[in-house]
Amino acid sequence: MIDLDDTDRALLRALAADATLSAGALGRRLGISQPTAWRRMKRLIDAGAIAGRRLVLDEAALGFGVTVFLGVSLAAKGRVSLEDFERAVSAIPEVQTVQYVLGLYDYRLRVVARDLSDFERVLRRRIMTLPGVGQVDANVLLSEERRPGPL
Repeated sequence: MIDLDDTDRALLRALAADATLSAGALGRRLGISQPTAWRRMKRLIDAGAIAGRRLVLDEAALGFGVTVFLGVSLAAKGRVSLEDFERAVSAIPEVQTVQYVLGLYDYRLRVVARDLSDFERVLRRRIMTLPGVGQVDANVLLSEERRPGPL
């Protein structure tokens, strides 16, 4: 765990809101010099506090109007079964996240599709044919009020 001061926290909040900010822009925003902002960013990256920067795409604007969360239980739960499933499900582009979870299901998947018939195609032809799939439960996303943001 890394020790963070108020400036580090402000820098992380600013980058979480806009990952495209340069060290110069961060420095101006935080009232520190560009080299100081750059050194702090580098220290946070090297310490693993910043794991990367990501572009957030608007799924609906790109034609993906349906998001479905799938709970997937595997028929067999050996180490090989888990690895085979994870490798195969990661190759499906419509599957946006794969989470190995504790509880009613073994995995939670976030799947995007153009519409419900497109989702049905993905479910039948890709997900249900994955190695080890047993039971699948679907929840269609109606709205999303809060997206992940700063910690």
